[in-house]
Amino acid sequence: MKIATYNVNGIKSRLPRLLEWLERERPDVVCLQELKALDTGFPQAELQQAGYHALWKGQRSWNGVAILARGAPPVEIRRELPGDPADDHSRYLEAAVDGIVVACLYLPNGNPQPGPKFDYKLAWFDRLIEHAAGLYQSGHPVVMAGDYNVVPTDFDIYNPKSWRKDALLQPESRERYQRLLQQGWIDSIRRLHPDAQVYTFWDYFRQHWQRNSGLRIDHLLLNAQLAPALQAAGVDAWVRGQEGASDHAPTWVELDLAKTGKAAAKKASAPKAAAKKPAVRKAAAAKTPRA
Repeated sequence: MKIATYNVNGIKSRLPRLLEWLERERPDVVCLQELKALDTGFPQAELQQAGYHALWKGQRSWNGVAILARGAPPVEIRRELPGDPADDHSRYLEAAVDGIVVACLYLPNGNPQPGPKFDYKLAWFDRLIEHAAGLYQSGHPVVMAGDYNVVPTDFDIYNPKSWRKDALLQPESRERYQRLLQQGWIDSIRRLHPDAQVYTFWDYFRQHWQRNSGLRIDHLLLNAQLAPALQAAGVDAWVRGQEGASDHAPTWVELDLAKTGKAAAKKASAPKAAAKKPAVRKAAAAKTPRA
């Protein structure tokens, strides 16, 4: 099974790119973020024609999350992150797909910081950590996939110096991400590619895509029941180079579901030797003419 996460940065304007990627890569499950559309504006018919059932929770102009699945429809578990009934942001969706619990999340950006937006980011992260502890211990195979808006370490960004004041690199943001991992979650990319420069986001400024000046902020975390099934992980970076693309690229894992279940209790203590696919299909600046 191939599970992917993709911040589409506006599903209406990016739909051609989304459909192109789905046809070429054929992921089985997809977590989408930043739909930037109301529920009525979700392209259900187009995605169904492409072979995907969908759950979604939209919001006008920003936020919005969805879970796509080929074959059987995803079975909804919850439509919001517990802990704050007053939070009306569409940032979390949870469903069961082929026996796997799939949590799709769009963690707040938090800029500018300090300030109320950063405070909201940290409070949301604390709620996620609390909920994630229950998911991890549920006994079910679980993946938490999405745009975490956190650069875990300086190795996960092309140049940390120019981003030091950004909410994505703040010690409080990184500490919470590490606290999440300390529950036992496996960061799929780092488990299989501990020494590779892997990016999932390149902003639209200063030719960052052409120069491969990226950040790793899209993550797929696996619990103990699912981690032994991990076979490959990577980024479909070619999508970012398409005309009218999102500033994110789809990030994915490939799982051998035969290795879930009771065998998953025996957690691997060492990283896997190699993935079946390269971690990133590189941006190759030399092939992209600069403006």
